[in-house]
Amino acid sequence: MRLTLEGLKDKKAWETAGVQLPSYDVAKVAENTKKAPAWVHFGIGNIFRIFLGGIADDLIKSGETDKGITCVETFDFDVVDKIYDPYDNLVLGVTLKADGSTEKRVIGSLTEAIKAQSQVPEHWNRLKEIFTAPELQIASFTITEKGYALKNADGVYFPFVQADIDNGPEKPGAAMAIVTALLFERFKAGKLPIAVVSCDNCSHNGEKLMNSIVTMAEEWAKKGFVPQEFVEYLNDETKVAFPWSMIDKITPRPADSVQAELEKLGIEDMAPVITGKRTYIAPFVNAEGPQYLVIEDKFPNGRPALEKAGVYMTDRETVNKVERMKVTTCLNPLHTALAVYGCVLGYTLIADEMKDKELNELVHRIGPVEGMPVVTDPGILSPEAFVNEVINQRIPNPFMPDTPQRIATDTSQKVGIRYGETIKSYVEKFGDAKKLEAIPLAIAGWLRYLLGVDDEGKAFERSSDPMLDSLTEALKGIELGKPETVGDKLKPVLSNANIFGSDLYAVGLGEKIEDLFKEEIAGTGAVRATLKKYLD
Repeated sequence: MRLTLEGLKDKKAWETAGVQLPSYDVAKVAENTKKAPAWVHFGIGNIFRIFLGGIADDLIKSGETDKGITCVETFDFDVVDKIYDPYDNLVLGVTLKADGSTEKRVIGSLTEAIKAQSQVPEHWNRLKEIFTAPELQIASFTITEKGYALKNADGVYFPFVQADIDNGPEKPGAAMAIVTALLFERFKAGKLPIAVVSCDNCSHNGEKLMNSIVTMAEEWAKKGFVPQEFVEYLNDETKVAFPWSMIDKITPRPADSVQAELEKLGIEDMAPVITGKRTYIAPFVNAEGPQYLVIEDKFPNGRPALEKAGVYMTDRETVNKVERMKVTTCLNPLHTALAVYGCVLGYTLIADEMKDKELNELVHRIGPVEGMPVVTDPGILSPEAFVNEVINQRIPNPFMPDTPQRIATDTSQKVGIRYGETIKSYVEKFGDAKKLEAIPLAIAGWLRYLLGVDDEGKAFERSSDPMLDSLTEALKGIELGKPETVGDKLKPVLSNANIFGSDLYAVGLGEKIEDLFKEEIAGTGAVRATLKKYLD
């Protein structure tokens, strides 16, 4: 069995292998889409293929549409050559269940794969055709938050962005310039309407995308490449909308165990490839079952019936509330606590930590106990149901290969949102945050992690973090087994509102966290002893 249009003709073999095939004519859908594209997507990696590709697949199957998605890669062109073209744009989606079973289906909704290379006329002219099609409704994105960045930390344009500004819309190189140039083609074709939709996992993603595209257009207008009227077109949401969204689905890199299972079933050529740009990708995509996509319903040229494929269509305020619910209460704070304690206690798999009595209790107390009294309730999703699914199904799934070391990355940039917002809500509701017990324990655990010594006294490598050097310097001189060496060293950290969103001493938590930290450095085994003391 081969994952190609020809290979799918042996339906019986695929069905015997437990793989669900498209119930529609894949070639016909591709033909319809090429003639009159309605949905184009930039950034055609794993989460796009199984999640958005799966949504389109469901809509085609149910007869809601007869078109799929046009796929565009802006960064790693090997993905087109090695994963799309050889497999006729088909994807084998594998859902990893907590009981070890899998659900497998071939997704046939990805109709065409194009490289966004303005210097290659064949590709560039095709993209212009797509963007001047009156039927085009959506341009969506999963290019990671970095893909929207135009400037460095000093506020200066990156060299590649400056080159795009200087070269103008005829020779764009990077994603934001490419999309702005294509929207200019749509403007010239009659100011045609479109929704430009970020599906990347970052707050206010639509705003970030809009700012980058408008900035590029403004710079081009200054240089005379485009008229000011084009900038006005981009700022007119009746013509070009930038809906906000919240996306949530854990999609790890292709697992060796999944490849082995597929090959054992007789499916050929399933090996992952590592591209020249270090993308780890395979003909199959493995992911968890639970998934959430919430989108602001602002589509000036119409849209498919996304709600019929499980997408929550709502207003901007609700999107923001769902994002806040997830990031400040129901998922991310739990992940961060498991990450730092996992590293200190020697874990290498997040799922394994949920079998740990104390760590399991810790996340229960951070989310359902301390978070729920002040949770932002978006109305369209139940915070209680969401956090229960996270704790009881999603994090404990042993077949999701996620590590505490990966999640511990950049923690200094996360604690202000993941814990600081709940702390602020407690101050607003109760006058201070003294009622909190588990969140201070999580923060003490992060400080303990920053020492780079595990609970057995052995050094470990800390994950990258932009504040790692300054935080290491602040804690310098603190020694395991000598709580007296703490002195006043934690005060500059715990009082830093830039890290936590408030001065933790002013809200009644500074001293509590100091005391917990001192208990955790009392000697080897002190972290475990402290967790038992407060959580058993």
